[in-house]
Amino acid sequence: MRVRVLFFGVLKEHFGAAARTVELPEGASVEDLLGNLDASEKIPALKSLAVSVNAEFAQLSRVLRDTDEVGLLPPVSGGTPSHSGGRTGTASGRAGSVAFTRSAIASDEIISGAKQPEAGAVVVFDGIVRNETRGRQVLHLDYEAYEEMAMREMQQLAREAREQFGVRHVTIVHRLGRMLVSESSILIVVASAHRAQAFDACRWLIDTIKTKVPIWKKETFVDGAVWADGEPFPAEIAVPLKSQQK
Repeated sequence: MRVRVLFFGVLKEHFGAAARTVELPEGASVEDLLGNLDASEKIPALKSLAVSVNAEFAQLSRVLRDTDEVGLLPPVSGGTPSHSGGRTGTASGRAGSVAFTRSAIASDEIISGAKQPEAGAVVVFDGIVRNETRGRQVLHLDYEAYEEMAMREMQQLAREAREQFGVRHVTIVHRLGRMLVSESSILIVVASAHRAQAFDACRWLIDTIKTKVPIWKKETFVDGAVWADGEPFPAEIAVPLKSQQK
């Protein structure tokens, strides 16, 4: 059987391609696929690694089928759709929206849309490209995502935030492509009847996005470029590689 393997971030550079087709015997698992790749080209040591099958997180024991799409996901480093266009995906409604855009994020418009009559508080997280990282001067950032999977994950997080914290409205907009210093990479807007729930939900959303949603960041400095290390995946998502075990 044949499966299509997708590479992202630093793994795309390591394998020299965004995707490739791999032939495996019938009944092969995710673990068999990783062993095949590791034996031939040695998957680099990472803080952690996650795998998706057909845009859903999967474990090593997952049995693959012909034509499956398998994503190799290095640690993630993820920042209202504007009327000027550039949207790559969106799901919206009175309870909020989730979107990607390749245009500047329309922050004022999105925040205004969250100010509904029943909302007593609106909390905003605006992630901005800063001019230095670890003492190195930043020229620009480039964000990429496994868009189908990332959209699905962000939609789920928005639902969980509304249910867990009792907030009324959640909007998440993440920009993709190149961003310059002082531009917004992600905007999260949470509206609630009371401020405490809105603060808690907003903080939980950005922290969870940074560890789970498949978005990667490449930082370009005056003296070189590097993919951001990202945060390790949660234990229930990460998969171990035999070559990295002691």
